[in-house]
Amino acid sequence: MSPFAVKAIQLLLSLSILIVLHELGHFIPAKIFKTRVEKFFLFFDVKFALFKKKIGDTVYGIGWLPLGGYVKISGMIDESMDKEQMAQPPQPWEFRSKPAWQRLIIMLGGVTVNIIVGFVIYASILFFFGRNVTTNDNLPLGFAVVEEFKTLGFQDGDQILKVNGEDFQNVTDINKYLFLRDVNSVQVKHPTGVIETITVPEDIGTEMFKKDLLTPFVERRVPVIDTVLADYPGAIAGFQKGDLLVSINEEPINYWHEVKTAINKNPTGINTVVVNRANELVTLSVTPNEDGMLGINNYGETTYLQYSLWESITGGVGYGYSILKDYVTQFKYVFTKKGATQIGGFGAIGNLFPDTWDWLSFWQTTALISIILAFMNVLPIPALDGGHVMFLLYEMVSGRKPNDKFMEYAQMVGFFLLIALVLFANGNDIYRAIFG
Repeated sequence: MSPFAVKAIQLLLSLSILIVLHELGHFIPAKIFKTRVEKFFLFFDVKFALFKKKIGDTVYGIGWLPLGGYVKISGMIDESMDKEQMAQPPQPWEFRSKPAWQRLIIMLGGVTVNIIVGFVIYASILFFFGRNVTTNDNLPLGFAVVEEFKTLGFQDGDQILKVNGEDFQNVTDINKYLFLRDVNSVQVKHPTGVIETITVPEDIGTEMFKKDLLTPFVERRVPVIDTVLADYPGAIAGFQKGDLLVSINEEPINYWHEVKTAINKNPTGINTVVVNRANELVTLSVTPNEDGMLGINNYGETTYLQYSLWESITGGVGYGYSILKDYVTQFKYVFTKKGATQIGGFGAIGNLFPDTWDWLSFWQTTALISIILAFMNVLPIPALDGGHVMFLLYEMVSGRKPNDKFMEYAQMVGFFLLIALVLFANGNDIYRAIFG
């Protein structure tokens, strides 16, 4: 099966799970508060449905347009724009007849479920799979540092000891912390053995974004191949596990991260690579695939951490919260010219999944998407859950309910805004696929 097909199947399965659970978050409290739910659909059934069956008052089904899903709740102005129903006198089983606090719980149900699902998946991963972290013992050669960060006092070969005065366990997280967290100091051990605490500018994350320096610290590892992926150019060219890369196109290779730099200088042509294989120099010729990949890797050593049930729960919630916080922090960059060009649609989401089936990676990505969906859905945009919540909060504070005509217009504006955003995001995917 092609990598594209594997990613597409994972994306479809992941979204299906998350959509159904999200809509259940609305469905269950609606039922608890005796509110009629007319339809419960996975995907949109524009004009027709692939499957539907009525059970009680609710039609359950699967639509053909995989852009989301929905529950149609009686007496609610939503994407169905059922004006005929809204023109009738309110009925006791309708959404509009319920107290504002009940309506608020119904609307927040989907987002709440998405957050809980993300936390539960992360906790389950820690309990069943544990976690691999990279410590300084796993990275004895330290980091290679970009020139801009050397002006702050960092050096090639530095090891990260502490961040903001606290011990730093997974040292490869340093780039993420600098970009998204409030880092004011980093304690490092220089190659000379000298330990120094370096003060970090307050706006370091913004500067990293502006200058496109999202990975100022790159792991320095011996350039030995530990994995050769089947059917990739590297395997076809004859690379083997244990090969020590000596040079690429006559350019010496001292560390693994230099391999990508050397290949990027000739991403579509034939590259001449010299490797040391059992103390014998072997010359190989290889052309990267259309994605610029050779299919040879050095993943490096890691330290395995095992978690008890309680540690998994607290660790999963903590990790999920950190993911949510980081996503909220970086969301501000969407409103910049550069950030807008990096918005992605289904193609970008699909690329989060690996091109070979791996359940651990699948659940990690699904948890991430669940957290992202929770945040995106709570944005105060009409047609999203957050838009309904915004109007409900206004009603609860002011004591005045927005009239139905206003809600209809707001829903229409929000719907067209979302369509425009979807088209823009997926347009970015198409542009990047064509022009790189």
